[in-house]
Amino acid sequence: MHAQDVIARPATPTRNLWLHGPLQDTLLGWCFVPVALMVHLAEPNLTLVQTMVGLIFLVSFAHQPLTLGLVYGDPVQRAAHRRLYIWAPLVAAVLIMIGLSVSLTVVGLIAGLWNAEHTLMQRYGVLRIYGRKAGDDHGSLEKPMLIVWMVTALAFIGGYVDLEQLVLKLGLDETNSRGVQLLDPLRAPATVLFWVGVVASVTLSVRWWRAERSLGRNASRAKHLYALGTLGLVVVVMIDPIAGVAGYVAAHAIEYFAVVHRSLRTRRDDAPVAVATSTAWRRGGIYILYFSIIAAIVVGTALPFNGRLYAFAILFFGALHILYDGFVWKLRRPHVAASLGITASK
Repeated sequence: MHAQDVIARPATPTRNLWLHGPLQDTLLGWCFVPVALMVHLAEPNLTLVQTMVGLIFLVSFAHQPLTLGLVYGDPVQRAAHRRLYIWAPLVAAVLIMIGLSVSLTVVGLIAGLWNAEHTLMQRYGVLRIYGRKAGDDHGSLEKPMLIVWMVTALAFIGGYVDLEQLVLKLGLDETNSRGVQLLDPLRAPATVLFWVGVVASVTLSVRWWRAERSLGRNASRAKHLYALGTLGLVVVVMIDPIAGVAGYVAAHAIEYFAVVHRSLRTRRDDAPVAVATSTAWRRGGIYILYFSIIAAIVVGTALPFNGRLYAFAILFFGALHILYDGFVWKLRRPHVAASLGITASK
């Protein structure tokens, strides 16, 4: 082979299968571990646990309004679902006010379940980002696998965890503890569901792993580490529900901040939100402004009306965040995919 032939031959392009980088992605995928561990170690001290959980939920609240900026700061996004983005805030406000006037507990339960599903779908979404980077189409395996993992964990809690003790551990009164007794008839079905879930989880996981191995060198180590982290998170929720849920909530918010930052850092379109964050200095200024607004919302709503306005703010921004996220992060939109480093056609 002549030297000129070697020089003339184009180099094979290397694909970056990581979202941020090997170290950053690993830390993000497993960031629930230190949070859950700290809460678990603090559990003998009820006041400390309640303070930590309060701070975690405050961080969770802080990430939710980010989605509104991605929607209302992007004319293309607004045009795609114009009526939805006009009417959704009004409908959400009315429904939340009606719900709060009926039962804060019921509204909180619905919001909690919706948030749990949303957080799980974010984990699925990140898996698909890694999958799209690697060029695979395993989403039809990954979504049911994650759902079965979570249902299995919830069934374990319902069937094997002492819920009365758990309520008391959270510092709630005996009335709430006795109310949990209403769930006792569900213990036996939950136990059965757990073991059915174990079998289904193993079956789906094996099928997914075989599909991944069939990719050979194209398989994504980043994706495998993240999937393993998701499974670890589900197991932690089963072992210690309080610490596990704390890690679950915190990891969701931390990861969302990271993904939004990654997207804004690489966007090159002319949407106002992209232009406003096009440089490091601009992003820094926007972040300072954003967190100042969040602080103002918290201070302005937590003090008056015994926190009822604060509850409304959390539910309002949370509802819009969950709803809008289903439209913002569509990987089939070229500029969304490009902002996350996806160049594959799939």
